[in-house]
Amino acid sequence: MYKGKLTRRDVLRGSAATGAGLLFGAHGLPVLGQDAAPELDLPQGAAGKLTVIHRTEYFEAAQAAFRDTVTKFAAANNAELDISTTNPESFGDFLGKMSAAVRAGNPPDFAYTSNVSIPQMHLLDLLEDVTDVVEEAVAKYGNIMPGLNAARTGQFDGVWKAVPFIGTTTGFFFRGDKLREAGIDPANLKTFDDRREAALAISGPDFYGWGLTPNQSGDGFGYLTLLIQAFGGHFTDETGQIVQFDTPETVAAVEWLRETYDRNGKYAAMLPPGVESWTDTSNNEAFLAGQIGYTHNAFSVYAQAKRDDNPVYPDIVLLNAPTANNGDSRDGGNVGGWLTIFKGSKNVDLAKQLALDLLDPVNFTPMSELGGVLFTPAYADLWTDQLLASDPNLATIKEQVSVEDPFLGQSWPADPNAGVDAIRAQGVVEQMVANVIAGRMQPADAVRDAHQKMVDIFEEGGIMQP
Repeated sequence: MYKGKLTRRDVLRGSAATGAGLLFGAHGLPVLGQDAAPELDLPQGAAGKLTVIHRTEYFEAAQAAFRDTVTKFAAANNAELDISTTNPESFGDFLGKMSAAVRAGNPPDFAYTSNVSIPQMHLLDLLEDVTDVVEEAVAKYGNIMPGLNAARTGQFDGVWKAVPFIGTTTGFFFRGDKLREAGIDPANLKTFDDRREAALAISGPDFYGWGLTPNQSGDGFGYLTLLIQAFGGHFTDETGQIVQFDTPETVAAVEWLRETYDRNGKYAAMLPPGVESWTDTSNNEAFLAGQIGYTHNAFSVYAQAKRDDNPVYPDIVLLNAPTANNGDSRDGGNVGGWLTIFKGSKNVDLAKQLALDLLDPVNFTPMSELGGVLFTPAYADLWTDQLLASDPNLATIKEQVSVEDPFLGQSWPADPNAGVDAIRAQGVVEQMVANVIAGRMQPADAVRDAHQKMVDIFEEGGIMQP
């Protein structure tokens, strides 16, 4: 739970017309050709009209089931419905537009989103208290899966500002057939070093072992952060208040990345063309096309391979998260989808009822089955036998999100917080690595430069540094 010193006034200090200041800046730096996210307008809420926005599902059938559930709920409650998709990515302008809508008194009522910072929305005072909804969901559907770190992200001083909806974890996928051909046992691929060497060993003409991009994207930020943390680097101290990025451990990680992406070096043969500028979909496409041997991803890769009966599907090997260099586990998960109700909503009670209706197993289980392992429960009792029988790998995912002492994730060693979320939004880590790979900076200089950018972000948001 975030216990920072920021106030709403600090957050909005020096803000643009949208109301989101530098700490919650909308657009990150362009890195190696990354295109800007498209901008979409938010629908306007009104009394008597239930206004719902939701993420786009990977599987159209799951999205249709979600929309059908909402539509039936609105009809049963004699409410007009305005339901639409939006693009609430942290490096879009969702937060700015929502800030403006809340101030104007006409925000949408309800959102189902992913990759939107709950701590940021809380500090911007955009969210209603939904503690009663979460407590009723737990009473009906069991405890929240411990491996999701849900309370650390969605609860503030004992108050829930978002309802956990789906749980998720990251998939670490290798081509098992290629490993067998090279005589490599996947059980031995514990660390990033192990996996880099294996990726090189399985590379050959028109096949590339390494499918991880350092470019600005959800995949890129997650991979780079996990790699830096494996070396012992981290963004802040345990309080989340003091930037501590510029350390020998972080420099060592960036040196490792320079070595990995050196097109004239040892690992050049494992690098696919253009991997330095891939987007979030690129590694999916390359893996499913049989062009790469190892990638980190949401389970979309696995789900699509299964759905399409892709030839790579039988040979996909699922690994645990790479251990840290000191052997520490990095297993765990996170809330992959939140339900939020916005301040100033004209239909708060109805929106709360909708959240519980979506979690009802009568509605949730079919959506989850259609979601192709991408739409898994956040509550223990929603892991029904019916759901587990729909895919053999769901049991593995359940095991991962059941970890009692999960890794904190990107904010480690601090609890999830708005400052770290802002670092992601500004693309600082990806730009740092791009500077090194392109030869513009040496690793130590790039880390120092990134550290200063993080200090500037924190101080602009009111977290003054020593």
